[in-house]
Amino acid sequence: MSSLWTPGGERPIRRDPEETQTSPESGVTGRTGTGTGAGTGAEPTPEEMRAQMAELQEQLANTPANVVIANHVFGLFELAALHLSLQPPQLDQARLAIDAMAAVVEGLGERLGEYAGELGDGLSQLRMAYVQINAARQGAGGSHVAGGEAGEGRGSDASDSIGS
Repeated sequence: MSSLWTPGGERPIRRDPEETQTSPESGVTGRTGTGTGAGTGAEPTPEEMRAQMAELQEQLANTPANVVIANHVFGLFELAALHLSLQPPQLDQARLAIDAMAAVVEGLGERLGEYAGELGDGLSQLRMAYVQINAARQGAGGSHVAGGEAGEGRGSDASDSIGS
């Protein structure tokens, strides 16, 4: 079963109940929406793919935009956290994800509704983690360019946008 992550938790993608129906083209009785693609390992037919796409579009259209945007912002949070947790940390990649998250969270502010505070807190946590990891790398081995990514050793410039 497919699901969509939202800040409020996992949301199952609803499926139409499997109804028995006679196909007008073939006169064959079968389950609606399952065709050859469901459970058989075969590729779905173009009609099934169009029906699934239409259903997903309807679900997306019925989901408030702030929920969808918050979902994407959470993905940026996870991306930044991943790059910070690698050994060695990929600070430039984490910084890009943090800056992208900041652009949305700070740019939209309260328009994110109930998710604004939660996403703002997550942004603050990422920024703090970035600064701590950057300081530890600089303190532990002098210049942190060795073994890291090109461009990470920009000194104070590396955290200019992080603390914004």
